[in-house]
Amino acid sequence: MSNRRHITRLFAALALVGATAGLAQAQTAPFPAKPIRWVVPYPAGGGSDFLARTIGQQLSTQVGQPIVVDNKPGGNTAVAASDVIRSPADGYTILSADNGTMVFNSALYAKLSYNPEKDLTPVTLMGKFPMILVVPQGSDIKDAKDFIAKAKAKPGHTSYGSAGAGSPHHLAMELLKVNAGLHMVHIPYRGAAPALSDLAGGQITAMMVDMAAGAGFIKGGKARPLAVANPTRLPQLPDVPTFAELGYKNVEAAAQVGVVAAAGTPADVVAALQKQITTAIQQPAVRQKLIDFGIEPVGSTSQQYADLIRTEVKRWHKLIREQKISLD
Repeated sequence: MSNRRHITRLFAALALVGATAGLAQAQTAPFPAKPIRWVVPYPAGGGSDFLARTIGQQLSTQVGQPIVVDNKPGGNTAVAASDVIRSPADGYTILSADNGTMVFNSALYAKLSYNPEKDLTPVTLMGKFPMILVVPQGSDIKDAKDFIAKAKAKPGHTSYGSAGAGSPHHLAMELLKVNAGLHMVHIPYRGAAPALSDLAGGQITAMMVDMAAGAGFIKGGKARPLAVANPTRLPQLPDVPTFAELGYKNVEAAAQVGVVAAAGTPADVVAALQKQITTAIQQPAVRQKLIDFGIEPVGSTSQQYADLIRTEVKRWHKLIREQKISLD
């Protein structure tokens, strides 16, 4: 009987040692130890999707785990944000978050299904899509100064399109309106492509567009760039001046896309994600792909991204309130 008790205790002790060793191994296993789901709040084929897939491919090679891109459009990015917030805060579900997700939505909607400040943790800013003022190729508008002069001469006569109400493209033009003292009519579209088609056809006078969306129209001679809302000229458009050069230093606007995780994700996991994603962005082949597509690669620290979000919230919320822009 005593031998049987001894054997039972021995097995129990061995089981405990095994469980403890297994737990220790799980706790010290390097991140990531399994596939990462990368949620993109837009359909496949767009700029945010390209950014996630290009960086994700390199990231997968670096960490030795699959990166599964999951497109979840809807609700002006709120559907994807809510999905990530409901997922375990372990770093295995991450989100491509743009200005809409982290900055605009909380001012555009009285009720939002998530709180960007409380529910999401910034990881890194991946890249920027600087905005460009474009007009139809055959327009009689000579340059950006001429555009502003003509719009001022006939208040309410100039129409401009955008990729949608509350989009970076829409708010970039609102920023120009305020800084240049213009009164123009906004015509929102469901995406940049249909807006560009109408611009090329002369149905609208102008629009703000990013290089990724507008490159085909610009290179194809259907849209003419007048100025860029960027601190410096774009390498793809070296002859196009910045708004600052024209005397409008506050007209800076870009679609900014970063990576965020659910609030509560362990700091070491956030740090690991930030390090691996920025390493992927810094690879020469990846950088060149992004630049060729019209994206300005960044790869910031988590703190830099968090600081940028706070600064952008102050700037854009003021504009949205003063212009009485709402999506409710």
